[in-house]
Amino acid sequence: MNELINSLLFSLSITGPICLMLLLGIGLRRTQMMNEGFIDGASKLVFNVALPMLLFTSIAQTDFSQMASPSLILYGIGATLVAFVLLELLASRLTPDKRLRGILVQGAFRANMGIIGLAYVNNAYGSQGVASVAMYVACLTILFNILAVVTLNRSLSQDKGLQPGKILKDIAKNPLIIGIVAALPFAASDWQVPAVLMKTGHYLAQMTLPVALLCTGATLSLKRGQEETGLLPPVALLRLLAIPGLITLGGYLVGFRGAELTMLFLINASPTAAASYVMVRAMGGNAVLAANIIAVTTLGSLLSTSLGAALLKGLGWF
Repeated sequence: MNELINSLLFSLSITGPICLMLLLGIGLRRTQMMNEGFIDGASKLVFNVALPMLLFTSIAQTDFSQMASPSLILYGIGATLVAFVLLELLASRLTPDKRLRGILVQGAFRANMGIIGLAYVNNAYGSQGVASVAMYVACLTILFNILAVVTLNRSLSQDKGLQPGKILKDIAKNPLIIGIVAALPFAASDWQVPAVLMKTGHYLAQMTLPVALLCTGATLSLKRGQEETGLLPPVALLRLLAIPGLITLGGYLVGFRGAELTMLFLINASPTAAASYVMVRAMGGNAVLAANIIAVTTLGSLLSTSLGAALLKGLGWF
């Protein structure tokens, strides 16, 4: 009984602070202390400056050998591709409406690793854990963007195709990728970032997760309208239970253990990425469904991740 209580308390130490920050964001939005303009500006600041700086400072001070192993990254890419193909096949069975299939697929596979996933890892393992999974997050972020373009183009019948040149350009301009790549020479050598610059970087890095989580909470809302599709429950179950569960189990079966396995679970247990709504809306899809998927999976992830972390600890996999 004591072991069960300890497991639950440990899992709550990972998800509890995130839950409180999201609730605070909701409260600040309702009192208008965080309005639309503030949220938009703060979100851009996080994505373009603070989050890249968090990744840069974490990696630059970490031994290159302590980062996520190439085998873990390759496994994550392979597992995501398999999940994507299976979701494409499943989508045609869940809905006859072709225009909803891409939203379903993207909502199920595209995890919010850059904000919620890193927050989970940070609460469990600190900045060392963030540095360890940074390269994993970078590689999967690139893959997520490519797969999102593929499935939404197929579903919403866009005429522009994949546009490889534009995808490569977007990857090269992605602030998260830039922050990680810029830090690699320092991690792989004895080079030191000047102390003044590193201190400034730490100031920016420390604001990343609190501001990002407040903005995430402030934007959460269940929208009414064209969402009467019946797809929200299955997408939420796929995103919160099936995909992270199967990826974690697969990781265990291929030999990952300890911190690597746990971080694999925490990263993949994150909810649907907020960027999925932006893409669906820009391409003329059912933005109401996309927004509701984000809201439900964000709140549901707090419970599913707590239970998953407790289960991993109880099994001795943590």
